[in-house]
Formats: sequence, structure tokens, C-alpha cells
Amino acid sequence: MMDSKQLDAQVSVSAEPAMEEMAALAKAGVEVVVCNRPEQEAEGQPSFAELEQAVTAAGMAFVAIPFSRGQMQPAHSEKFAKLLSSGKKVHAFCRTGNRSCNLWAAAGCLNGTDKKLLQQAAHKAGFDISGVLVTY
Repeated sequence: MMDSKQLDAQVSVSAEPAMEEMAALAKAGVEVVVCNRPEQEAEGQPSFAELEQAVTAAGMAFVAIPFSRGQMQPAHSEKFAKLLSSGKKVHAFCRTGNRSCNLWAAAGCLNGTDKKLLQQAAHKAGFDISGVLVTY
């Protein structure tokens, strides 16, 4: 069962949801599903094509912004920040949710969100974003 953490009114994160959980995300009002893990990061994971098929079948858009642990680049943050400025409700995932939370924080910094608010929201969801806040 997916353990989804709400970071703010727009963004939730989790470990990778099962394919059959995509419909539940759509029912919860999610409009865009973002995958932050690289293709074939672990054995048995669905391909991006399979994920996109499940997400679009549930009526949402699929976006891949993949990067490995510790490999987040400014381009990843900029792409996510641009996606957030669309105002659409987003659910991002990776292997544990940690990379997605850090990406959300970096994008928030780029979009001018108060770092203290980002820190509080991440902490409440069980994530440490202090490395991101130092960088941005």
C-alpha cells in the first residue's frame, strides 16, 4: 500500500506506487505523476512506458525527471519548478520518496518559497532537506 506524504497543498510524494494505485491518485485529485527514479533502477520496476500507460489510463499526465541518489542537478529542479508553476496537483515518487521531496524543496527555493516553510513541511513528512537548503 502506498504511503503518500502531503508536502503542501499541491505536492505529495511516496515510494513507487503500484500500477493499480494510479487510479487512487487520480481520485485524490492528482493531475501529474512525476517519476524521479532512473529507468531500471531496481529489478522488477515497471518501465517508463508502462508507468506512462498506467498514469494516462487513469486520466493523469506522466512526467519523468529521473536522477540517481545524490545526483540531482539544477536542470532537474528547474523542470520541476516549471511544472509546479502550472498550478497542477502533483504526485512525485522515487524508491523511497526522499529524492522527490528534495526535488520539491529545490524547486520551492527556485520559486521563492520560504526555506523555513519548506523545512517544516519536509520534516513533518519525515524527510531531511537540509542539504538542498544549503545548496539553493
